[in-house]
Amino acid sequence: MKTEVKEISVGAVVFTVFLGVMIFVYSGQNDNAEAASGIRVSASFNRIDGLVDGDPVYLSGVKIGSVDKMWLNENYRAVVSFWVNDKYVIPSDSSAAIHTDGLFGSKYIVIEPGAEEKPLKNGSTITLTQDAVVVSELLDLIISEGKANRAKQVKQ
Repeated sequence: MKTEVKEISVGAVVFTVFLGVMIFVYSGQNDNAEAASGIRVSASFNRIDGLVDGDPVYLSGVKIGSVDKMWLNENYRAVVSFWVNDKYVIPSDSSAAIHTDGLFGSKYIVIEPGAEEKPLKNGSTITLTQDAVVVSELLDLIISEGKANRAKQVKQ
């Protein structure tokens, strides 16, 4: 009898801790505070692997917005719509790139400001983009380069 009560108690504690962790993790996922006082901007990419709704948008390392939604256009390119806080004036010729936080970390968008005086407005599209790097393809490239170099050394 004591063993059953102990097992049930441990299970309840583990479940409660798991539930608390899940609530903590997902509580900031859809933080659309930027949407209340921001502009919506879009950009199209060939690849957005790993980017999800709610991921941050950075300018010079400062979070200025978040990803809102993603879809495919008629040319099968991924279009990403994101909110940018309107207190930041971003030149209209800026570029957007998808970066990774570490080797296997989460994805985010980085805005590189241009030199144009005209700013991005609500509904603007960023045309200069850089796609997400797929880690497995990068590792395959490194391995194939290593094999090619090794083959050159063996021939000599």
